Amino acid sequence: MPIANISEKQVLTLRSLKIVKQILEENPEIKSVIDSSNSYEEATTTLRNKINIYLDKNPGAKSYHHNNTAISFDKLSWVDLGVLRLINYMENEGTSYNDPNRNNELIYNTPIRNLYNAAKHGKGDSNKDFFLDMLYLLRQISGRLKQKLPSEGKIKSWMANYSSGLSDSIVHSRKVNKERIIRVIIEEISSGEEKSNRFFFEDGMTDDDKYELALKWWNDYYFHLRFAARSPEKLNKMLDYSLRPTKLDVLNNAYKAGIPFFINPYYLSLIDVDIKPGKSGSDRTLRDYVFHSRELVEEFGNIVAWEKEDIIEPGKPNAAGWILPEFHNIHRRYPEVAIFIPDTRGRACGGLCVSCQRMYDFQSGHLNFNLDKLSPKLSWKKKINILLNYFEEDPQLRDILITGGDSFMNTEESLQQILDGVYEMALRKKNANIERKNGEKYAEITRVRLGTRLPAFLPQRITKKFVQILADFKEKASEIGIEQTIIQIHVQSAMEITPEMKKAITRLTSAGWLVANQLVFTAAASRRGHTNKLRKVLNDIGVISYYTFSVKGFRENYHNFATNERSVQEMIEEKTIGSIHPNLVKEMENLHGDVKNIQAKIAQLRKDYNLPFIPTDRNILNLPGVGKSMTYNTIGITNDGRRILEFEHDHSRFHSPAVNELERVVIIESKSIAQYLKQMEILGENLNDYQTIWGYSMSKTEISTPVFNYPEFDYETTKELKHFQYPEKS
Repeated sequence: MPIANISEKQVLTLRSLKIVKQILEENPEIKSVIDSSNSYEEATTTLRNKINIYLDKNPGAKSYHHNNTAISFDKLSWVDLGVLRLINYMENEGTSYNDPNRNNELIYNTPIRNLYNAAKHGKGDSNKDFFLDMLYLLRQISGRLKQKLPSEGKIKSWMANYSSGLSDSIVHSRKVNKERIIRVIIEEISSGEEKSNRFFFEDGMTDDDKYELALKWWNDYYFHLRFAARSPEKLNKMLDYSLRPTKLDVLNNAYKAGIPFFINPYYLSLIDVDIKPGKSGSDRTLRDYVFHSRELVEEFGNIVAWEKEDIIEPGKPNAAGWILPEFHNIHRRYPEVAIFIPDTRGRACGGLCVSCQRMYDFQSGHLNFNLDKLSPKLSWKKKINILLNYFEEDPQLRDILITGGDSFMNTEESLQQILDGVYEMALRKKNANIERKNGEKYAEITRVRLGTRLPAFLPQRITKKFVQILADFKEKASEIGIEQTIIQIHVQSAMEITPEMKKAITRLTSAGWLVANQLVFTAAASRRGHTNKLRKVLNDIGVISYYTFSVKGFRENYHNFATNERSVQEMIEEKTIGSIHPNLVKEMENLHGDVKNIQAKIAQLRKDYNLPFIPTDRNILNLPGVGKSMTYNTIGITNDGRRILEFEHDHSRFHSPAVNELERVVIIESKSIAQYLKQMEILGENLNDYQTIWGYSMSKTEISTPVFNYPEFDYETTKELKHFQYPEKS
């Protein structure tokens, strides 16, 4: 459809017309420009002339617009941000994009035309969400919408709205849940509905005997994997038939569509079955992370990969330019680090996260929860050496992230084999450097990481035997220069932090492994104060924050998507009460050398600097192109109010040279700010607390906290790149 025919025929709804009327009443200068113009092009020219006058009077905004420099960004005023967004709208007027949220439907970015036609003729195909966004943009420019930062007291009051899984009342309620779930499983085993060679009752056992035995089983992580809920019926039964009919319909449709179910008894015991008004919100983040949404069900079968560098063709470079082994066990974005996915049970997880970036693999059956089929094949011992040779022979790789799936799903034998292989590879790489000249030496392995969600999903997995393997590796790895061993966990809510998890974390840090959390900033997790409360309770148990990730994906994750504007608002308005003093930054660098005492160390640092938590995480988005960033400008807006963001790469880190050849990444957000706020209102939030979200339209990526920096080499490494080739341009 030609642009000239867009937004000019359809009569606007009364709700939209009411907002348009409000825009014109509040902005008589805009009304005058539109009334006196014979076309939207003429109106645009007049508005642009007025904006140029503003820029001439505000050199900081003018400098940023022309140079896009980080220095001038820090000096921009709240009004500047609004003016610059309006300029971006004008400069990108008429551009078109394929929208992955709408089955790649071609959409046009025509905000100025939409506003003109609405004000001049009362017509167009934009909805109220679009006009609300424009209303608040003009309020920002006029000064009606101000950036009023919340007080420390207000922020702490938001934090106080959320409970911790360590509180006595929550611990008690979960003991009740645990007893109920155990009795359901006892009944199923006794009736023959569930059969297991490992978990069974002898003839003649009393009910009390069965219960005491099942209590012991509860501490065995195999018990939770064996009796995980794999259907909506079993899920609802374990939750005392408390699921609402509407949610049960969604889950049944998900089951019919072939979407996996796998929620273990321990994690289900964290979910409250009391659904009285005001009660269900405390565990909403947990529910939304494991219960399927309507949009996911509707999109399943058509979900596409979010990250382009995960698309691998044998012999061809991925989107970042890296040529990888023919097997799909290594993923790579950056020169210094690559992901290693073993062919073991580590390819599975202890539960299904419904916002998982691998959901497109579940729809093809490539990923599943058939744990018995994920044991290593006979060829694995040979294959692991081939894969680890990739790290050994690469001049830049110094960091290996072992994940899956979930690295903690590996058996002790598999984990031992993997870590032994990593150690031997790192030692060979180190020894080979002896013969190389300074300036020609390869980067040696200095960091080993394990990615897992089991401390939250299934802390029973972290047994003494499992931890001893980690401790032994840490000890010998330190002797060959592997200074950093890190376990990256996913915790969504302070409600997931239980006495069992706290015990598991203590075991891991006692083994000398630093534990760092990656939060996925879902809508429920994005509520005011929620993330701060999580940061605090994580610090309480000796965990530091690493990333706060915006939700990836398209319409399948619509329910859980929190706009990037909310992430920026959280970063600027809430995280700040934990602002790190420069002296604290230096002290944090030493955490790797004193991990066994990290809980006491963090507590002392918080006391010394009077901080509720230490915000070591960065708010970030994994780009669908290459890498991570929160450096963006808002360049447009769809007719239904979803903002169009143009991202730059994070220039503070070492990137593949392919980044220099890539265009900036354009992302169309999954939902409008208006729809996000409607969701917050349903969750019981006071929307007055969120008003400034409308004004956040650009951002710069935070600088990484030095505790996450690589240790420096005492030699000069080569600049040589291996396994690299510029990807073909599409």
